[in-house]
Formats: sequence, C-alpha cells, structure tokens
Amino acid sequence: MARSSFFYHLKPKSDKNVAISQKIEEIYRKNDENYGYRRITLELRKYLIINHKRGQAIMQRLGLKGKSKQKKYRSYQGKVGHIADNLLQRDFTATMPNEKWVTDITEFKCAEGKVYLSPIKDLFNNEIIAYDVARSPNFEQITRMLTQAVNRLAGEKPILHSDQGWQYQMMGYQEILKKYGITQSMSRKGNCLDNGAMESFFGRLKTECYFGKRFETFEQLEKVIHEYIHYYNNERIQVKLKGLSPVEYRTQSLNEIRI
Repeated sequence: MARSSFFYHLKPKSDKNVAISQKIEEIYRKNDENYGYRRITLELRKYLIINHKRGQAIMQRLGLKGKSKQKKYRSYQGKVGHIADNLLQRDFTATMPNEKWVTDITEFKCAEGKVYLSPIKDLFNNEIIAYDVARSPNFEQITRMLTQAVNRLAGEKPILHSDQGWQYQMMGYQEILKKYGITQSMSRKGNCLDNGAMESFFGRLKTECYFGKRFETFEQLEKVIHEYIHYYNNERIQVKLKGLSPVEYRTQSLNEIRI
C-alpha cells in the first residue's frame, strides 16, 4: 500500500492516530503477538513516516508488548571426543552466504514425549539453511541436517560453529565436515555466549510459538516447528537485516552483487 493511498488521505490528526493504532494491532496480531515496537515500526514505515518512539508509545497505550526470551536446553555431556578451537570468537558477522554457520540442538516437550530440533543458521542473513526434527537426539539427526546444508554449497568452505555437545565431538561428525572442506569451531566449555547467535534463535522460536502452549501429540508440535521456521525465514522481518526477512535479505544482496 503506498503512503498516499491511505494514511496521508486522513487529514485530522485524531483520524490518523486511530488508523495507525489499528494498523499496529493488525501487525501485532498477524505475527502472533511476537513483534516488539522496533519491528512494528519497521512494518509501519512501509505505509507512513514514523519514528520508533511514537510506535513504542502507541503500543504502550494499547497494552501491546513483544514476548521475551527464556533459557534453552543444553546437550553438553562432558569430553567424549575431540574439542575444536573457538575460531568464531563471538564474531557473528559474515560478508557473504555460506561463510559462517552456527548450529546447536534444543529440546521440546509434548504430552507424548520429547522432540529435538537441530538447525544450522547462516550468519550472513540469519537464515535457517538446514534443520532436522527428531524424537531422539541421535547422530542420524545430525547427518540428515548436514546433508541438507552441504547441498547448498557451491565451492564455499564455511566455518561451522557449535557448543561442546556430544554430537559435535564425534569422529563421524568431524569426518563429514572434513570431507566437504568445512572448518569446525567450538565454544569454550560452559560459555553460552560463544554461541549466542544460535541461542538467540532458540530463545525467539520458543518464546514465539512454544512457551505457554500445550501440545498433545508429536505431530502437532512438529508441525508448529516446521511452520515457524518457514515463517522465520520468509516472513519475519529483522531490524539487523534492514527490515527484511532472511530470505528477502539474501535475495536482495545477491541481486546487488550480480548488478
């Protein structure tokens, strides 16, 4: 919708404020009450000129607040294999796709039992480029995830960073990385900030679609996880990505390179 087609036809200030409030509520509900004032403001800027302070003030008046993050499950079980050096050193920036990847595994619960998610995130645009959902955190899950990830490579040799979870210390895991020219990096023991980029995704995912909800079956929970990752990659805008979703940012960046 062009700016001139709606908001700028509203002459009285009171009418414009009502319209903005309604649009804020629409964006907030559409995104399952997950967006805070920064993302709401970015969405509003597609329709009108507005600063984040005004967006925040209207949200506060409406009683709207983005959900906050909570802690995650950890898979560390001690030293069971080779520990790689921390090459990433908390530098979560990348200048191109498939330069730096991060991974981890997290646990969900439903009435029927536990479900485990193992994703890989590309630090260039925060996109989840590969993932696997399983009912036990086994090596086969990691293998399936890696197979998806390496199929995206076209000669690139990324760094793949993880914590010291038992999966990443296994010789089989490290042999797959070596086969495809992927350099392994690991967080220091017990230091979650070393893999903060992956931690933040898990926290956001659970806050936005898991915490406070009850799931009766494996299928119900797995469906929600699949749908959220699709939404996160393709629709959920990010402030650090100039108000674009991960896929939009990657597409725009690659188009600019070709030009």
